[in-house]
Amino acid sequence: MADRPPLLGGELRLAGRLDARFFALLQAVADTGSISRAAATAGYSYKGAWLLLETAANLAHAPLLSRATGGRGGGGSQLTPEAHALLAAWARLQQAHQTFLHEQESLLAQDPALAGTLRRIAMKTSARNQFAGPIAAISAGPVSTEVSLSLRGGQQIVALLSSSAAQQMGLKLGQEAIALIKASSVVLVGDFAGYRLSASNQLAGTVSRISRDAVSAVVGLTLPGGVVVSASLTLDAVEALGLAVGQPASAVFKAGAVMLAVPD
Repeated sequence: MADRPPLLGGELRLAGRLDARFFALLQAVADTGSISRAAATAGYSYKGAWLLLETAANLAHAPLLSRATGGRGGGGSQLTPEAHALLAAWARLQQAHQTFLHEQESLLAQDPALAGTLRRIAMKTSARNQFAGPIAAISAGPVSTEVSLSLRGGQQIVALLSSSAAQQMGLKLGQEAIALIKASSVVLVGDFAGYRLSASNQLAGTVSRISRDAVSAVVGLTLPGGVVVSASLTLDAVEALGLAVGQPASAVFKAGAVMLAVPD
């Protein structure tokens, strides 16, 4: 199983402004004996490094650097005892900070439902529509497999994937999964006019928002239970459908447009 990223994180700062990058600069000065080389190592410009070190020294009321001039090496910079004390304090606090985060991560792992919710939220994808729920049905064939995912409110999303992909994912009934659908793959229907469509997914709801830009609009359709499906339409389509907030409509999309994700 692949290593999962931590659910908890936090940046340690001293005095609200001295962060890991600042202490990387101090350590680089100690390692190289040169402000210019230390600045390049820590990702600062030479001027930026000097300004930061001078500001910190002024606030500390003690120099952080001592300059050595001349000599065979042409001089350089060294950390003062004050700077070494800052580095030592940072190392102790960093270790305590990481210990705290690991302890809290362990406590969080004792609540699988909450941990699962956080991991689903943490997933980054360009698909605007992301819905989580248990797998309610699996219909496997020799080539393709149809999987139904239950949504909050009782409706289901049907996904069509290859049977080899379904086997590799180890899909099981009751397993938590995420359905991903691009907004551009969703067709809004205001009135079926007596026709039936072949698309497996036809979710009835109410238009809850219409966000327009210069050429297109994103329409949000709220389903029973509060789940919102987003559809990307042209402004002409919005006008042709006469869409308005509060109007009933259906989100229609093919099962092949649904991508499934399950925990690793």
